[in-house]
Amino acid sequence: MAEFWLISAPVDKSNQQLWERMNTVTTKANLSSNFKFTIPDLKVGTLDALVSLSDELGKLDTFAESVLKKIAHSVSDMMEDSEDKVQENLLANGVDLVTYLTRFQWDMAKYPTQQSLQTLSEVMSKQITQIDTDLKARSVAYSNIKASLQGLERKAMGNLLTRTLTDIVNKNDFVLDSEYLTTLLVVVPKVICCHIILIILFLFCRANYVTWQKTYESLSDLVVPRSTKKIMEDSEGGLFTVTLFKKAVDEFKAKARDKKFAVREFNFNEKELQSEKEEMTRLAADKKQQYDTEFHLASKGFCLIDKLLLVIPLSNCSGIVNESGGFIKAPWGGCWLAAEGPLLRWLKVNFSEAFIAWIHVKALRVFVESVLRYGLPVNFQTVLLQPNKKSVKRLRDVLNALYKHLDGVAAASVVDVCIYFTLKTRQWCLVLNILKI
Repeated sequence: MAEFWLISAPVDKSNQQLWERMNTVTTKANLSSNFKFTIPDLKVGTLDALVSLSDELGKLDTFAESVLKKIAHSVSDMMEDSEDKVQENLLANGVDLVTYLTRFQWDMAKYPTQQSLQTLSEVMSKQITQIDTDLKARSVAYSNIKASLQGLERKAMGNLLTRTLTDIVNKNDFVLDSEYLTTLLVVVPKVICCHIILIILFLFCRANYVTWQKTYESLSDLVVPRSTKKIMEDSEGGLFTVTLFKKAVDEFKAKARDKKFAVREFNFNEKELQSEKEEMTRLAADKKQQYDTEFHLASKGFCLIDKLLLVIPLSNCSGIVNESGGFIKAPWGGCWLAAEGPLLRWLKVNFSEAFIAWIHVKALRVFVESVLRYGLPVNFQTVLLQPNKKSVKRLRDVLNALYKHLDGVAAASVVDVCIYFTLKTRQWCLVLNILKI
């Protein structure tokens, strides 16, 4: 996590000398790394509009931060098996966040400087709000898939009394379509008594199965002899079938319960079992599709992606594919094109858009606060400082000493901000924003 301070100070002859001195002192003493942060000339408007906009931008700043957090959390959630690669997928305009910030340039195409400050704020707000709305819809859909899949997975991982039997039983294990006979499933526990030493455990479990084999026919006079079969075993017990007359089911269940054998309620329905199996397969595929990278063959210079025919020059197929997508050369002269799942791709694109908008909101805040503090005409400089973690206090002392003449009272009340992805504005001797990314 990197911490940045975004500061501005008025420019005149004396302050320009102080500015140069600040750069010299902080860099030579290794207190911070300093970067230019250029904010273009924007339309100022009226004083009332600036005061109102100052409050609105504060709220927008907080909102943009919360949206970024939610997107980052969603990316992390989707990449739960590759958490170490989450950070490298959170980029801004194709570069890492620190690089984008230290090389910041105002995006004239998205936020034309001919527009008023209020209009620029509304454009940024609308953009971030739309991303937040889309994120909620996509997150709900993905969460529903994930929750449904987890529910089925929990059923598949339970014990023999509760787990799904989709992948365990088949129609050959049951007597079906009989007017008089039925097949029950019985769970025979391996261990009835606790605190059994390990050496005896295997013999005891085996003996318990033998007990079942010897007694199941006596649990009712209407049990079909030699009809039991073990079809599954886990760490707690075994699952056995037994066939008997339907009218003896209640008697059999009662006597089995007395012997510590549990009859599982189950009616074999091949269509329902197949439907459950297909549902789990579908949900697993849907979840995987949202994240996993797919590879499409382009052996003749083209490939089909999302039902679109994309022409790919084979001369561009010499790269090595990576986790974020790219080309990998095929041995027959073609290439594979890597394409990410739609949700992960959307998250990455909109994280970038939201982060860019967020930094522009900060730039706009610095501009508005600087005009309100230093007045007209607009004449201030903005710089981005990356403090050395071990020299934060000393850096603050240096800035206090250099700029205390602007506002000594405010300088004494600065409070650190220590929240991930957080920017807070503090009224200091100069406009100060602390940004942690």
